[in-house]
Amino acid sequence: MIDTLSFLAMATPAEGQQGSPFGMMVPMLFIFAIFYFMLIRPQQRKEKERKRMIDELKTGARVMFSGGIIGTVTNVKDAVFVIKIADGVKIEVARGAVSKILEKGEKPEEE
Repeated sequence: MIDTLSFLAMATPAEGQQGSPFGMMVPMLFIFAIFYFMLIRPQQRKEKERKRMIDELKTGARVMFSGGIIGTVTNVKDAVFVIKIADGVKIEVARGAVSKILEKGEKPEEE
């Protein structure tokens, strides 16, 4: 019991002693750098590539949307795409809903 108390007394800093504020910032900056390079930066790259894909989308492309709809782009407007999903059936879909451009004959994969 006495050994435990003496160990705890040694582990706690004496009154008036404080750690350097810079010493506390270094680990926080290190953790932020890890988060940036492991999570934030790859997500930004992925979103930039997705926006580029949507901007390059042209009439006649076969696309799959986030809701699972697959169709062919018949008209490109500012905020929407006009999509042909069946003979005589066209719908307007928001640009942000595009999830993938399908090549000719390519089937969507299950995720």
